[in-house]
Amino acid sequence: MLDRVDLRGVADISGRLPRPEPVSEGSVAAVREIVETVRADGDIALARYTKQFDGVVPPSWQVSPTEVTAARDCIEPSLRAALEAAAGSVAEFHRGQATKEQSHNRQGIAIRSWDQPVGRAGCYVPGGRAAYPSTVLMTALPARAAGVDQVVLCVPPGPEGRVADVTLAAAAIAGVDEVYAVGGAQAIAAMAYGTESIGAVDVIVGPGNVYVAIAKQLVTGTVGVPASFAGPSEVVVVADGTIPAEYAAIDLIVQAEHGPDGLAWLVTWDPDAADSIEKAVGELLATAARSDDIAATFSRSGHIVLVDGPEAAAEVVNFIAPEHLQVMTEVPEAVIGRVRNAGAIFRGPLAPASIGDYVAGPSHVLPTNGTARFAGALGIRDFVKPMHEISVAPEGLAALGPHVAAIADAEGLDAHAQSVRLRGIEEKVYEGIDDE
Repeated sequence: MLDRVDLRGVADISGRLPRPEPVSEGSVAAVREIVETVRADGDIALARYTKQFDGVVPPSWQVSPTEVTAARDCIEPSLRAALEAAAGSVAEFHRGQATKEQSHNRQGIAIRSWDQPVGRAGCYVPGGRAAYPSTVLMTALPARAAGVDQVVLCVPPGPEGRVADVTLAAAAIAGVDEVYAVGGAQAIAAMAYGTESIGAVDVIVGPGNVYVAIAKQLVTGTVGVPASFAGPSEVVVVADGTIPAEYAAIDLIVQAEHGPDGLAWLVTWDPDAADSIEKAVGELLATAARSDDIAATFSRSGHIVLVDGPEAAAEVVNFIAPEHLQVMTEVPEAVIGRVRNAGAIFRGPLAPASIGDYVAGPSHVLPTNGTARFAGALGIRDFVKPMHEISVAPEGLAALGPHVAAIADAEGLDAHAQSVRLRGIEEKVYEGIDDE
């Protein structure tokens, strides 16, 4: 079921570890055609692609605000309470990430710096295989905490052309301004370029399949897109024989049930633990509701990696740079202390990734496909742009103006030098002139 890779005694692991297949040129070309067609033809293209991929065209692209509000009262009270509790955790965490305005003064130059929220943010939430109200919270609430004026949500329509009530309820709880029943690469293009029905946004966030992830890469530069590749789900579980095998087994299954194209790895230095965990995986899979999806993920990218110890386990983790890392060992710090590349780390036997998926607080939109090497979880910084204001006092111009002129002269930029000389840096005519 899970392919075994034995790295014990191997000095260079890079050539021995399987890697996900690179995105094919054919997939990129297909997505590029969708994006360019939506850019050119707007709603007509949306209807064409939505009919092709979702089998339906909704009566209206925008879900009415009345329907969104009503959905909050339609769902089961216990589910509404759970969503509200999760929303509280996510909102509180992200409000705590906000930075205050900063000031810096040196030699008569004053700099004021602050984070300026974008005006309009687009959140993409998958919906084809299941409803994901948690992703609504994990994308919209960080935008709200950042101070974004308008939050837009795109979700693929269901078989009847509607967005699921639970997804709409989450949108109401998160304070989403506009909800559209459109998904896939065509939704990304619509948010990037705008159509007759959907206004363009400044930033697009959210996870999705490989086609959605490619589409976001293609529109980067037209809109802001986080550096991470938020694609199919990934997990690396590092475990030894000190925890119940069922814990590691179910946590491999948790991410695999999102469907094919993901990644589920067990890394251990205990061969007996590997055997016990693999057996537990088989037993749990036999009764799993989404056993076909899980089996597809395991057959394509499910591995058990045997290593020499915690240091070697961390080396494997850093090479893979997984979206989720779970460390369930006798001494977790022996692994975690060496980890540089992971989207989110879950420490100990009582911290499954599902806690992070729903209620811990940080966004569950995490880097995949190796992008955890340089990117992290979605956060408020993905919805703001750093801005600054510079003011110069007379003494600042006197002290630093000559340096400006000297460097500008060296670069052959005469007007740059003149811009300070004309202000009197050599004749000292700045006396009595303030920075107003």
